[in-house]
Amino acid sequence: QVQLAESGGGLVQAGGSLRLSCVASGSVFSINVMSWYRQAPGKQRELVAHITSGGSTNYADSVKGRFTISRDSAKNTVYLQMNSLKPEDTARYYCNAFILDLQSRNLGLWGQGTLVTVSS
Repeated sequence: QVQLAESGGGLVQAGGSLRLSCVASGSVFSINVMSWYRQAPGKQRELVAHITSGGSTNYADSVKGRFTISRDSAKNTVYLQMNSLKPEDTARYYCNAFILDLQSRNLGLWGQGTLVTVSS
């Protein structure tokens, strides 16, 4: 069984920084795209950033220049460095990954999410 687990959320003042981590554990053979999504109360889940296995990245316009996604393939981990945080960044942040497991199954998985709260 493969699972995703996020960490690193918390309460921070506007202008501050946080670093989120998401690790894939279990019978992982390889990981393709890894992404961060977020969902604020009363709003739809939205894509924040994604990174391919080759390292190509893409960001939502709202976070460009402030957030950086990266990955450590040896550790099956994706990171989201969030700088210059704004109150509108407050949301639960979810990790998503497309994984090939040791049984050659393609899995699209979500983590449980980690809460980020930015105070003004």
